[in-house]
Amino acid sequence: MSKKIRKPIKNEKDFSSKIIKILSQSPNKAFNYKQIGAKLELDDTKSRNQIIKDLKILAASKKIIESEPGKYLVKAESQDYYEGTIDMTSRKTAYFVCPDFSEDVFIPTNNLNRALDKDKVKVYVYNRRKGKRPEGEVIEVVERNKTEFVGVIDIQANFAFVSTANPKMYTDIFIPKDKIGEAENGDVVLVTIEDWPKRADSPFGSVIRVLGKPGEHNTEIHAILAEYGLPSDFPVEVEVYAQKIDTSIQESEIAKRRDMRDTLTFTIDPKDAKDFDDALSFKKLENGNFEIGIHIADVSYYLEEGTILDDEAYQRATSVYLVDRVVPMLPEVLSNFACSLRPNEEKYTFSAIFEVSPTAQVINQWFGRTVIYSDQRFAYEEAQYIIETKDNTIPVDISITGESYVVSDEITEATLKLDELAKILRKKRMQNGAISFDKVEVKFNLDEQGEPEGVYFKVSKDANHLIEEFMLLANRKVAEYIGKQKKTFIYRIHDEPNEDKLIAMQTVIAKFGYKIDFRNKGDISKSLNALMEEVNGKKEQNLIDTLAIRSMSKAKYSTENIGHYGLAFDYYSHFTSPIRRYPDVMVHRLLQYYLDNGASVDEEVYETKCLHCSNMESLATNAERDSIKYMQVKYMQDHQDEEFLGVISGVTEWGIYVEIVSNKCEGMVRIREIKDDYYTFDEKQYALVGATSNSILQLGDEIYVKVKNADLVKKQLDFHFLRRAE
Repeated sequence: MSKKIRKPIKNEKDFSSKIIKILSQSPNKAFNYKQIGAKLELDDTKSRNQIIKDLKILAASKKIIESEPGKYLVKAESQDYYEGTIDMTSRKTAYFVCPDFSEDVFIPTNNLNRALDKDKVKVYVYNRRKGKRPEGEVIEVVERNKTEFVGVIDIQANFAFVSTANPKMYTDIFIPKDKIGEAENGDVVLVTIEDWPKRADSPFGSVIRVLGKPGEHNTEIHAILAEYGLPSDFPVEVEVYAQKIDTSIQESEIAKRRDMRDTLTFTIDPKDAKDFDDALSFKKLENGNFEIGIHIADVSYYLEEGTILDDEAYQRATSVYLVDRVVPMLPEVLSNFACSLRPNEEKYTFSAIFEVSPTAQVINQWFGRTVIYSDQRFAYEEAQYIIETKDNTIPVDISITGESYVVSDEITEATLKLDELAKILRKKRMQNGAISFDKVEVKFNLDEQGEPEGVYFKVSKDANHLIEEFMLLANRKVAEYIGKQKKTFIYRIHDEPNEDKLIAMQTVIAKFGYKIDFRNKGDISKSLNALMEEVNGKKEQNLIDTLAIRSMSKAKYSTENIGHYGLAFDYYSHFTSPIRRYPDVMVHRLLQYYLDNGASVDEEVYETKCLHCSNMESLATNAERDSIKYMQVKYMQDHQDEEFLGVISGVTEWGIYVEIVSNKCEGMVRIREIKDDYYTFDEKQYALVGATSNSILQLGDEIYVKVKNADLVKKQLDFHFLRRAE
């Protein structure tokens, strides 16, 4: 495992960066050339002379100080090293991301010095010439981003190595014989890095869990969760604690709440939902207005601060929705039963109740704790049927009861009126500059073993938009109510889009004849909406939807309110899903505290919690994305002999990415696999160009492909190029 040091190091032009590194690691200690030579393990005359020369050059350029004759210190006030994070590429090089630089600093492989992706590091920047990208060297790993990795173990006689499928993890992990545990050769394992000795090529680690055999369904799903540090089960003590909670509805508690049990109330959710976060109530008022209640499960009533259950929920911060399962934030006794707003059951809720005019103006508002009784549970398909047909007899083919049934006139009328009001609210949002991203979601029909039988696309319709608009209304009004009091609160913020990314997107969409209007913020959002509408149903829709979403800033949680660009709201928060999002729980607690006239809470404490929740949301999103990729690869494994029509969704110097039209699975055709010509990458055209024929393969072109390789472990598809579509 020891790395052999060359003595002397030949072909080394200078040792400047290594000298700076040595001096930087001991900023208060002076070194002479002999001490530096010893640190570098160099004792030949040529190398020592080079060190002496480099020391004089560095001192002359005032990068170091000659503190006494022949002894040198790093110059504290002009140190060329900075703290930031490492962004690894798949080619074993990296970029150093630091706010002090307008562009990222390139880190060659041999300058990584044991830094891994997303590590917080100290870097010496040694190439800052005008017109050239700066380069740097990692001086110190300040903080590891992660120490646990998933990979396949290769066991030798006296040791083992674990290699990961992550293209950004450039090294395998050495496992001593006594730390292999129960793992067998070829198992997928979770390992932790414990040390990385200075001379070792690989970090040293130990196996902490065996996940199973590669390619097996449960192994790969658990591997995805483990890769992102997400749990798969609740600790026993947390489950026991949850089971002991009194979930009965008490008259003494009802007396403290606004009683809404006699008001018409119903839920609309996906047909396979088990946790019902929200319900709507509807009442006509004598003045011609409507009382609309947005009732949210009162999770904070059961989830007491400081308990092991609350600690676990905070650490998870979110439920994780994988293709074949949900990893909930709360144990099932709460998420699916006590807190779930199931039909024909009394439930404690936290509500936002609005008096709304026939033109969807909010006349009055009220926030507080309530008790409700849900009269009806709808699936989106059932509510959509009522909206589209105005018929209250739900046909058997979409009924969640498995048989045809009649919805009461009262509920039918409420559904239609709520739909009418939601459409007005949505239209107003769009006029104010909100951006509509109705991106197609890929879903799978799974058999009892969790194997994919088919692919379908989930598209938002009026019933989805109905629920969405009233949830947005509650979220906005709660945030506005606290925000205008200037008290510390948790906002869901969304910054303006990255203009560089929008310009890059413009280059791509121009090839399809589309353009973005850059004149001002309002024109950008209007032209993006027009674009989304124009591409709807076209072959390039998914590509352009994806590019548009990537050009947007990421929404996150913060105590600093900057508004929500995508929704065009000055105030916005998350109040409506406390069963599956911890920020909503905190919002409920803060709202009640402020309703009780509490003073503003410590902003710094809550900003730390916001950062944690945003980070956990990002990990969950990545895990969800990986689970979809995994299921797509698994689905395509069973269709290796079929031809598929695809759209070129990306072009690189090593090949083209192709998205299958019928199922949205994406894979790569390597440039060497395209045999009808010799192709090279033309960066300006964003295309591959044939050397002989000048034929072009570019974004949006339709081609036929066949599966070449479907790698479940890497979640990667490779395609054969068959021919162009005519």
